[in-house]
Amino acid sequence: MSRIGRAPITIPADVEVKIDGRHISVKGPKGSLERDLVPQIKVEIKDGVLHVTRPDDSKENRSLHGLTRTLVDNMVVGVTKGFEKKLEINGVGYRAAKEGKNLVMNLGYSHQIIVPETEDIQIEVPDPNHVIVKGIDKQKVGQFAAEIRGKRPPEPYKGKGVKYDFETIRRKEGKTGAK
Repeated sequence: MSRIGRAPITIPADVEVKIDGRHISVKGPKGSLERDLVPQIKVEIKDGVLHVTRPDDSKENRSLHGLTRTLVDNMVVGVTKGFEKKLEINGVGYRAAKEGKNLVMNLGYSHQIIVPETEDIQIEVPDPNHVIVKGIDKQKVGQFAAEIRGKRPPEPYKGKGVKYDFETIRRKEGKTGAK
C-alpha cells in the first residue's frame, strides 16, 4: 500500500475543508483553493483529520492514491503557510527590479523583459540579483518561476542567466581547455 497515501492530513484550526462528491475546497488565512478529485479515490474527514483511501490495489489506483493525498496536503499547506521559489540572477549587467506590479529584468538582451504579477502570484525583489515568487498554489508558483527562469536559462560556460537558488550549474571548459 502507498506509504504516502496512508499518511493522514491534519487540518489546522484556522482551515476549513469542504468535500462535495469529487470536489474539495480548502479555505484558510491566506486564501482558498479548489480542486476536482479523481472519482475512484475517496477523501473523508474524521475527527479533524483527512484520510485518503483507494478501492483496490490496481496499478492506476496505487499511483493515484499517493498523488491525491499529496495534492490535498499541498492545498492545506498553501492556505496556511504558502509556497515560495527563490531565483538568482548571475551575469554582468543582469538585474531585476520591481516596478509597480511588474517584474522588470535586464538579461543581456537589447530590450527589458517585463513579467506582470498575477492575482494569485506575488513577486518580491530583495536585491537586484534575487527574485522570490510567492503564492498559495504550489503548481502555479513552480510554473511562474520556471517561466521566469526560461527567459534566460543559465549557460554552462560562465554560469550567466537565471537559476533557482538550490540549482548547481555543471560548468564546461571553453575551447582553450583541450590544449
